[in-house]
Amino acid sequence: MNDIRLSILLLLIMPLAGFSQNIEFGDTLDAKIFNAAREIMDEAETCALVTLDNEGRPRVRTMDPFIPEDDLVIWMGTNPKSRKVRQVKRDPRVTLYFLDNDATGYVMLHGKAELVDDPELKKKFWKEEWNAFYPDKDKGYLLIKVVPEWIEVLSPKRGINNDPNTWQPPVLMFNFKD
Repeated sequence: MNDIRLSILLLLIMPLAGFSQNIEFGDTLDAKIFNAAREIMDEAETCALVTLDNEGRPRVRTMDPFIPEDDLVIWMGTNPKSRKVRQVKRDPRVTLYFLDNDATGYVMLHGKAELVDDPELKKKFWKEEWNAFYPDKDKGYLLIKVVPEWIEVLSPKRGINNDPNTWQPPVLMFNFKD
């Protein structure tokens, strides 16, 4: 009987083997939350980026993120002169909101943003349709990298629902090590 349980556990974990070694799932619910988040984020064409202004008020804008990395790190492009850049420099705590394609679920990712001006990464994270927005992409284009600290996910179609009493969606904590 233990061999069967171990085999089932291995089958559930094996698809996750390519993820960063910093992600450890305590149980299959964590894996289910992670996989649902990944699916929603992969399919979303845009997300909302929330930063804090100098008075601590949330500021929201629509972004065109790249597909998440295996550990759900998100990369986005922006103009280095934008307000969001000044806000991230002041306070790197950000929130990203991804709406499921059928609008029944979402992923809310809370993390730390980092501004990246590395030429090789800027080449890697570039979309040709952005040429009109960034005519001088060497100086007029900057990356925002968001490393997740925790996510909450709601996805009824994937069997991930709010707590019926508190309406709190399931949360998955990340433990990234430097």
